[in-house]
Amino acid sequence: MNGMPKRLLWGALPVLVVGVALAVAGVPGSPPAESDAGRLERLSGALESYVEEGELAGAVALVAREGEVSYLEAVGHRDVAAGDPMETDDIFRIASQTKAIVSVAVMMLQEAGEVLISDPLGRYLPEYMETTVAVADGGGGYDVVPANRPITIRDLLTHTAGIGYGGGPAADLWAEAEIQGWYFAHRDEPIRETVRRMAALPMDAQPGERFVYGYATDILGALVEEVSGEPLDGFLRSRMFEPLGMADTHFYLPKEKRDRLSVVYSASADGLAPAPNPGGMVGQGAYVDGPRTSFSGGAGLLSTAHDYARFLQMMLNGGELDGARILSSKSVELMTVNHIGNRFRPDGSVGFGLGFSVLSDLGARGTPGSVGEYAWGGAYHSTYWVDPEEDLVVVYFTQLIPAGGVDDHAKLRTLVYQALDEMQ
Repeated sequence: MNGMPKRLLWGALPVLVVGVALAVAGVPGSPPAESDAGRLERLSGALESYVEEGELAGAVALVAREGEVSYLEAVGHRDVAAGDPMETDDIFRIASQTKAIVSVAVMMLQEAGEVLISDPLGRYLPEYMETTVAVADGGGGYDVVPANRPITIRDLLTHTAGIGYGGGPAADLWAEAEIQGWYFAHRDEPIRETVRRMAALPMDAQPGERFVYGYATDILGALVEEVSGEPLDGFLRSRMFEPLGMADTHFYLPKEKRDRLSVVYSASADGLAPAPNPGGMVGQGAYVDGPRTSFSGGAGLLSTAHDYARFLQMMLNGGELDGARILSSKSVELMTVNHIGNRFRPDGSVGFGLGFSVLSDLGARGTPGSVGEYAWGGAYHSTYWVDPEEDLVVVYFTQLIPAGGVDDHAKLRTLVYQALDEMQ
């Protein structure tokens, strides 16, 4: 820590920080109390133990409170075989954490008067005006029936459009169409064309019937392209990433950044090994060497803990960061309340808003947090949450698929909240 500046703007390059405050939105921070550092060191010790015990190759954790970063640390290795240590500015595949970003893009279009989320999707993507649903017949087959009503944009935002990842009753037809799984980086087909072909396939449930996790946000990405007239990567870059200073968030990695991409590992009874083929990815994947054609709004982005925290801080601030307003505060409010009752969790403890899960009942969930907390994660074992009551942002990035029984997410949550009272 010798020679390290005690205050850094969010826009600066993130560095290894334990118990050092960083400034957000131009507000200077101050070093936390010694007791705070001691409690945060429990988090460091826990993360390091997962590496030492061979459960994680490496990870980056960032905790921001009241607009200032109280904790930012990298543990383990970006690439174990190469002996490259993990750095706080390393780049991760964030998979489904892309969904929140694209959901915000849709709300930006609504605020611009270009769409209403109550609109039928078919108004903008005509092939979706009339869709079908595969209904299991009880004998191992299925019947294809018309959808009861058109899918709306709001159905897609809440994952109640009935569209899965191609593994529902009509999985055979989705397989024939070569649309299964969430990995699109290797496809030499624009996402708009893939989404066009999806419309002809039977969905897994009637619109509005239940929560079905799948291609909904990929379709929203195609909607953004259609309405804006821009490729999804260009829309996000000019209207969100550049205004927010998210310089390391990309669908495909610039060649000069390829050495910062963290290697994906898989957990097994024999320990960790580089993941051979997670979701269609080979090696470091087509994010580096692929055709750079398909912009998956559901799972396609790469990012850093620093960049993603800036996105979340914008949400926590009511749609603005460092003078850049991305959304109105009322749109943020609408996105971060439960829209679907108990269709996400039957006990009603956690609901779902427009791109985020939303905590409704702290006791029923049974883990630390606050009512109104919104969150999600990614297939490579990354996670995040925003706790407005505590003015808190937490980002945790690692690259592990499958993750097995590692309990780092639960431990992270517990150790963040045990230090909260002293996190100033």
